[in-house]
Amino acid sequence: MMAVWSDLRFLNPEMLLLAPLLIVLALWWQRRTAQEGATLRFSSLQGTGAGEISFWRVRLRLALPYLRLLALVLLSVAIARPQRMLKEERIRAEGIDIMMVMDLSSSMLAQDFQPNRLEVSKRVAIEFVGRRPYDRIGLAVFSGEAFTQCPLTTDHAVVKQFLAQLQCGFLEDGTAIGMGLATGVNRIKDSEVKSKVIILLTDGVNNAGYIKPATAAEIAAQYGIKVYTIGVGSMGDALTPVSRRSDGQYIFGLARVEIDETLMQQIAEMTGGKYFRATSEQSLEKIYAEIDALEKTKIEVTAIKRYSEAYRFWLLAGLLILLTEFALRHSIVKSITD
Repeated sequence: MMAVWSDLRFLNPEMLLLAPLLIVLALWWQRRTAQEGATLRFSSLQGTGAGEISFWRVRLRLALPYLRLLALVLLSVAIARPQRMLKEERIRAEGIDIMMVMDLSSSMLAQDFQPNRLEVSKRVAIEFVGRRPYDRIGLAVFSGEAFTQCPLTTDHAVVKQFLAQLQCGFLEDGTAIGMGLATGVNRIKDSEVKSKVIILLTDGVNNAGYIKPATAAEIAAQYGIKVYTIGVGSMGDALTPVSRRSDGQYIFGLARVEIDETLMQQIAEMTGGKYFRATSEQSLEKIYAEIDALEKTKIEVTAIKRYSEAYRFWLLAGLLILLTEFALRHSIVKSITD
């Protein structure tokens, strides 16, 4: 109830003084009428016709002055022009352009993450996208080759959909880190925003492609693109695809987890970014949370107050009660003398 009144203001608040003034005048008039009026007592109402007046009609007639008073009070509130505040916010955000570059080599199906590295990486990336409402985000993927899955866009529903649909096996197998990074750089290099970021996620060693990772990193640095690199994989051995059947099904076996951390650190250092190692689902979540904290979007919020007229309720209520009082006075509760 307090919240309702806190959003209300009166354009002509002085008119609210009419309400207590009307109440005082009504009480004074009622007392004066009572003193000037005369009473006539009957031992019986038979023969006068007044016996037909029921008790509830008498009570209703006594209430008529109060109905009129209530109507006048409501009308005085309407005259005071109540207005309800409608708060409006205008948000101006200086967003960041972020290209997510994700490894889709068959090793991303390794089961040291549950159910595998790819599914966990997709889920955590989708959650990250949901925390960046004002940024443009794109997606590039790579294995033995690379391509843009989704260009930079503010339609995050589309980005999330593309992330959710990622699968291994559609591209030539391998780990072309340089190609993946170069694809991300090509998509973001001409952006006019001040902050341009690439998040490069892989679980292996560069072994394919015709662009060296260091060369792609140099180009990124020239365009002022910061690259955060993430190595995904546990320490030691993991159940990993080691071959593939003719029907496309992967055959799993224990294999050594190998990530070129030296290269990942080199790429990050060359571009002013940072290298992270994710050995579990929880650590990957913390990495994305840290990147989210490092790359803050500048947001300016301007609050604008607008007001809508709220007198109509008071006016209609007052008029309705006034009309009701008039109708009752001249119909159901007419005086005996009428």
